[in-house]
Amino acid sequence: MNKLLCSILLSFVSLQASAAIAVIVHPSNADNIDKKAIENIYLGKTKSFPGGEQAVPVNMDASQSIKETFDTTVVGKSSSQLKSYWSKKVFTGKGTPPKEVPNAEDMIKLISSNPNMIGYIDSSAVNDTVKVIGEF
Repeated sequence: MNKLLCSILLSFVSLQASAAIAVIVHPSNADNIDKKAIENIYLGKTKSFPGGEQAVPVNMDASQSIKETFDTTVVGKSSSQLKSYWSKKVFTGKGTPPKEVPNAEDMIKLISSNPNMIGYIDSSAVNDTVKVIGEF
């Protein structure tokens, strides 16, 4: 029984370790960005990176489980809270939600070709065409 329990726990820990979220930007982006700055960019409260360059956030499609994890872990709101937040912003004309992409490949392609964009993917999908500025 103890061996089974240990195996289950180790499997769970392994799954958690591989599910890290990497926040990515174009490799030329030299800004240091903390979690609060990323949150503010994704909430539309900040429209630029700390160095002054425009910041354009990109979300994963709602069908991707990483989006819910990013929303709660990094932005600090559930996906339904964010949907409500952005509905109010759009209704009052004070903002539009981030563009969405369907998968990690499209996210990497978009971020690697635009220095103003910021996105996130599973850390296992990171390659040398993007720069990781935070892992959560």
